[in-house]
Amino acid sequence: MRGVTAKHSFTERVILAAKLDPGVYEEVEHDTGATGQALLVVLLSSIASGVGVLALGPLAIPAFALFSLVIWGVYLGVIYLVGATLFAAADTRCDWGELTRTLGFARAPGFLLVFAFIPIAGVVIGVVVSLWGLAATVIAIRQALDFSTGRAIATALVAAVVHAALQLILFVAL
Repeated sequence: MRGVTAKHSFTERVILAAKLDPGVYEEVEHDTGATGQALLVVLLSSIASGVGVLALGPLAIPAFALFSLVIWGVYLGVIYLVGATLFAAADTRCDWGELTRTLGFARAPGFLLVFAFIPIAGVVIGVVVSLWGLAATVIAIRQALDFSTGRAIATALVAAVVHAALQLILFVAL
């Protein structure tokens, strides 16, 4: 799709990705020009994560934003490895760029983490965003790796366990 006018604007893509629209994940999968947009979604979601824990102090925004970016990179790598090996089928195509773009847009629900600082509601927001993000990740994996939904769920769950372990390590360290 590079060099071709995108079907949706950046804002529309973010909204449709958050609405779990498989068509937009397919669109960004094939649009090599959307890599920067996908990384912007990850960056904005990471910053929202930092703002959401601002009560921990002024360094929370850059610390959590950086941590969120690093964890996303590890998550992406785990999904790539698991998807290309453990759950790969005969028709599985595993392309790093396609996976990066689709999983980048799967972070769109993370924008709501900016409200995680709200007492009590913040916990609910965190849980909802985590589950919503997991659903978006399943769709992103399914579209990028040409997987069945079952394989996408299995891949996402393996990666989610690694993701949760890394988050727990950070929580304990802080």
